[in-house]
Amino acid sequence: MDILIKILQLILSLSILVIIHECGHFIPARLFKTRVEKFYLFFDAWFSIIKFRNVDGNWKSWLFKSNKKEETLPETNKTEFGIGWLPLGGYVKIAGMIDESMDKEQMKKPPQPWEFRSKPAWQRLIIMLGGVTMNVVLAIVIYIAMLAVWGEEYLPNKNVTYGISCDSLALEMGLKNGDKIISVNGNQVEDFYKIPAEIILEDAKYVEVLRDGKTQNIPIPEGIIGKMIKQKKPDFINVRFPFEVGGFPKNSASEQAGLMINDRIIGLDSTWISYYDEFRSLILNRKNETIMVHVLRNNSDTLHLPVKVSEEGMIGIQAKSVLSYFELNKRDYNMLQAIPAGTVKAYNALGNYLKQLKLLFSPEVKAYESLGGFISIGSIFPSEWDWASFWSLTAFLSIILAIMNVLPIPALDGGHVLFLFYEIITRRKPSEKFMEYAQYAGMIFLMTLLVFANGNDIVKLFR
Repeated sequence: MDILIKILQLILSLSILVIIHECGHFIPARLFKTRVEKFYLFFDAWFSIIKFRNVDGNWKSWLFKSNKKEETLPETNKTEFGIGWLPLGGYVKIAGMIDESMDKEQMKKPPQPWEFRSKPAWQRLIIMLGGVTMNVVLAIVIYIAMLAVWGEEYLPNKNVTYGISCDSLALEMGLKNGDKIISVNGNQVEDFYKIPAEIILEDAKYVEVLRDGKTQNIPIPEGIIGKMIKQKKPDFINVRFPFEVGGFPKNSASEQAGLMINDRIIGLDSTWISYYDEFRSLILNRKNETIMVHVLRNNSDTLHLPVKVSEEGMIGIQAKSVLSYFELNKRDYNMLQAIPAGTVKAYNALGNYLKQLKLLFSPEVKAYESLGGFISIGSIFPSEWDWASFWSLTAFLSIILAIMNVLPIPALDGGHVLFLFYEIITRRKPSEKFMEYAQYAGMIFLMTLLVFANGNDIVKLFR
C-alpha cells in the first residue's frame, strides 16, 4: 500500500508538471497562430489511451479516424489532445518544427504561414521558452499558496539546547555528540535542518561549534562531502534529545515489563544516560539479552525494570516526537505577504538546485554515481498522502524540470533556444539537415542518460 501511494503521488505530480510545461508551449504557439498538431500527456508510441480533437473551438470525440469536415477547416484550428501510455513526460507537436517526432516528410514540403519555421525568430523563442517559464511560475504559485495556507514552521538552530547527535560520517568529520553548531563557513544558519544542505551545497571548509563551553572551528576533511552524497546521508547530524516513552507497539516487551508513557529512560544496567543517542549505542550491543532499564517516573520515582532486548536491538518503545522537546518558530502569511515570500522561496530553490547540478561535475563528489531515475524520484514522496509534502515536492520538481529543460542540449527546449540565439545573432538559420542530426544526437544522449539513471536505481535495489 505504501508503494502504491508513492506511485500515485508521482504520477499525479508528473501529470501536473507535464501539462503546465506543455501549456507553456501551446498557449504562445496558438497566440502567434502556429498550428499545434498534438498535445499529449505521456508518450503515445504506437497507440494512445485517449485522444480527441478540438476543431474551431468545438470539442468532439476523435477516435481513430479523421473527420472529413475537419479537413476543410484552417490548419491552425486542428489540435489532437490525448493521453499516452508511456509515462516518461509529454509533448506538443508543433507544425514545421524538427522535434522528437522527427517528421521529416513535413519538412520537405514548402513552408506554410501557420508553421513554426515561418514565424519570426522572436516568436519562436517565446514559444520555446514558454515551457520552462511556466514551470518556474508554477513553483512560485505553489510556494505562495503553501505559505498562505500553512505558513512556515522550522526549528531555530539556537533552540537546539542539547546539541547534536552524530552518525559515523559526522564523527569522521570531527564533530562530537553534544556539539552545538554556531555557523558554517562563518555563516549562521537559522533553520537547524538546513545545516546539512549548507555544508554540502556551499562546499563548506569548516564548521564552528560550541564544545565544552568553548568555541572551535572543525575543518571538514577532504572527500567527506562526496561520502555524504554517495551514501545519501543528508541527516548525518540530528538534534540530541532525552528518551521519553511516547507509546508502545503491539506486544511490547517494555510495556509488559511495566514501563509507562512519559517515563524517561535514564540508564541501562550500570550505565547512566541522558539522551536517546546514548541509549541506541548501548542497546545495539545487547541484542537477545535481558537488561535492567532505569526509569524516572513523574520526575520523582526511579524504577528498575528488567526488559528483554529483541534480536533487532529493540525493547518495544516509541519515543516521543523529537520536536516536542524544542520551541519551533512559526511564520504565518496573508496573501500579500505570501507573494514576495513565495517568490523568494522559489528563487532560493532554483539556486540550490543549480548548486546540486554543479556537484555532478565534481571529481571529488562523483554525484553522477548517485544519479537516479523514476524509482529515486518516487521514493522521495511520503508513504502516507500528505498534501503539504506533495505540493512542496511538486514545486521543487517543477524547478528541476525547468532547469533540466533549459540546458543547451539538442532535443531539449534549451537546445532549440541555443540555435535560435545563434540565428538572431548571425541572422542566419542553421540548416534543416544540421537540426535533424542535432536532434538525433540529443535524443541519443537523453536516452543514454535515462537508461543510466534508471539502471542506477535497479542496481541499488539488489545491493
